[in-house]
Amino acid sequence: MGEDVQPIYVDLASESDDPHVTVIDSLCLACQRKGTTRLLMTRIPHYKEVIITSFECEHCGNKNSGFQSGQMQDQGVRYELAVQSEEDLLRQIVRSDYASVTIPEVELEIPGNMQKGEVTTVEGILRRTVEGLNQNQGPRRLEQPEVAEQIEDFMYQIQGLLTLNQNFTIIVDDPSGNSFVENPLAPKADPQLKKKIYNRSSEQNAALGLSEQDSVENGLQFGNEVTENAVEVNTEEESGNVVDEILVFSTLCDRCSRPADTNMKVTKIPYFKEVIIMATNCEACGNRTSEIKSGSGISEKGKRITLRLTDPCDLARDVLKSETCELKIPELDLHVGGGLIGGKFTTLEGLFNNIREDLEKNPFLGGDAADEDRKIVINRLVDDLDEIAKGRLQVTFIMDDPAGNSYLQNIYAPDDDPEMTVEEYERTFEQNEDLGLNDMKTEDYIDNSIANECEELLAEVH
Repeated sequence: MGEDVQPIYVDLASESDDPHVTVIDSLCLACQRKGTTRLLMTRIPHYKEVIITSFECEHCGNKNSGFQSGQMQDQGVRYELAVQSEEDLLRQIVRSDYASVTIPEVELEIPGNMQKGEVTTVEGILRRTVEGLNQNQGPRRLEQPEVAEQIEDFMYQIQGLLTLNQNFTIIVDDPSGNSFVENPLAPKADPQLKKKIYNRSSEQNAALGLSEQDSVENGLQFGNEVTENAVEVNTEEESGNVVDEILVFSTLCDRCSRPADTNMKVTKIPYFKEVIIMATNCEACGNRTSEIKSGSGISEKGKRITLRLTDPCDLARDVLKSETCELKIPELDLHVGGGLIGGKFTTLEGLFNNIREDLEKNPFLGGDAADEDRKIVINRLVDDLDEIAKGRLQVTFIMDDPAGNSYLQNIYAPDDDPEMTVEEYERTFEQNEDLGLNDMKTEDYIDNSIANECEELLAEVH
């Protein structure tokens, strides 16, 4: 049905004969003559849908490139990288239009919306900063010698960072959520790189052109209006309970970006809790995806589940992985962050296959951008995951979810599982910060003035 439909966004490094490159004539800002701009709408695995732009002027040789993200994300993202070696200078960075870049050691701050988005490296950001500061230094030395000298000193400090005369920290803060900093140790955790997902403030939403209603909808992960043919809930029988009812939302296909329908259902997992399952089916390209969300919010405590895989039958266990859950296999030094593969409701075999497929498709790990040593490590890890999925390799599987919304089937229920342990733990301050709980006000939520007005109204009624 959808074989002849071409996707709007093609995969990065696609082998398609038609790369969907759009070529348009553009004005060169350097020589004011006609140049050429090429546009490619592509999908970067483990990242986002983006529009890559490349401009070239055949008259003066001026060239530049950049990118624009396809859509705004539900939350902002903040990366903090400790730069300690030449390898760190070569780390790839995807920076959107809205991302600010800060280096506290030299008091450098590049605000968002000052430059267009780009795919670059730590070194590239520093060199472009020096180039920008060096512009107009000739006239400035004549007209404002003191300012020119200060800029020279500042450029000297930044050039010192390029030679690593000191370790420094680079912070990429993007309220749109469309930026990325490479982890060369992936799928292991990187002790030098910290990533934080956060809820945007009202000011940040306004700067992004989002209303408060948009923010609420994005926070719920829906962000779409119910279509006219959505299933109606029988309020007389259910009294507002949507369990066992299927709701239909209009959304966009994450493969071809054409209109598609998303079915949503609330269901109860035995010995666990209620969850929201969402499944999207695109009639245009045939793509099918599913996602799962907790239906009961964040638990009071975090949860850590440890399973020793000793039998191929373990691979058939049901598993619910929330978007905040980290996965670990110590024997393989494998650490999968919470947001890597999102929320999943599948089997252990299916989950291992998902991780393996994501590692194979990630261009930052195994593509042309990766070095040979990393490719060897990733290929070995892919082979090990394949052996686990086939029941040939016994390992320890750990699910660590600070939100407490993940689940692994106990095949001995209601008795204890001899191969599985479930621990509840108190979250750290950092974990609560990542979940947005530290700033959440739950006591005395109603302002005193509002409470007084309510009391006055009640008094008038009586």
